[in-house]
Amino acid sequence: MKIAISRGSGSPAYERYAPWLQAADERVSIVDLHGLSPNVAAEQLGSCDGLVLSGGPDVDPSRYEAEHRRSLCAAIDAERDERELALIERARDLRMPVLGICRGAQILNVAYGGTLYADLPTEYPSSVEHRQIEGADARHELAVEPGSILRRISRQMDGIVNSAHHQSVEHLAPLFTASALSGDGVVEAFEWGDAALGGKPFLLAVQWHPERLDYDNPFSLPIAQHFIHEADAYRLLVKSRP
Repeated sequence: MKIAISRGSGSPAYERYAPWLQAADERVSIVDLHGLSPNVAAEQLGSCDGLVLSGGPDVDPSRYEAEHRRSLCAAIDAERDERELALIERARDLRMPVLGICRGAQILNVAYGGTLYADLPTEYPSSVEHRQIEGADARHELAVEPGSILRRISRQMDGIVNSAHHQSVEHLAPLFTASALSGDGVVEAFEWGDAALGGKPFLLAVQWHPERLDYDNPFSLPIAQHFIHEADAYRLLVKSRP
C-alpha cells in the first residue's frame, strides 16, 4: 500500500510521519513528493492509495485573496503551495482519501474556498496558546462534535492535543463542517459537511500534529489507523475498477 506525503523529509519533524503511518500498518510504503514539480507530483500521486498533506510554512494569503495579510506571515513557500494545490485537485479527481495535518488542514480549506487567520494572536486574540513555547508544542483541550467522523475515530467527546501553529481556519469552506473546536472556538478539525450521506471519499483535516503525540492518545494513532483503512478500501474498491 502506497501513501503519498506532500513533504515527508528534510528535517526530523517531517520524518515523523512515516513511522506514525507504519505503526498503524507495517505494509505502508511512503512516497515523498517533496521537491517535485506540481505536474510530476500529481502524476506520481496516481500510483498511490492515499494522500497526507503535512505541516510546514504559512500558506500565501494571496491564495485566499488576502494579500494585505502577508506582513503577518512567517516563511512562505510558493512552490509548495502550488504543488499541494495541484495534489488536492488530483486527489479530488481520483476520489482518493486525504488527511490534512496542521498546514495541510489550512491549505485544504483554502483549496476549497475557505480563508485563514494569518496570525492568531493578532487577528484572534485568545488565552489559549496555539503556538510552540520555546521550541516545544503547546497543549490545549478540544471538544469533538457529535456525529462527526472524528468522534467515531477517537471515541472521545473531548481531549488534549498538541499545538504548534499561528495560523488557522477563519471561514471554513462551504463544503466542510467543523468536527472539533478548541476552547476559544478555533477550528481544530474539519471534514465533509455531508459525509454521513456517503458518496464522498474520506477527508479529515486536523490542526494538531498526531504524528508527534504519544501513540496511545486517542487523537494520534487511531487517526492513522482509520486513514490507512480508508486507503486500503480505496485500493481494493476504487483503483481496481476498470
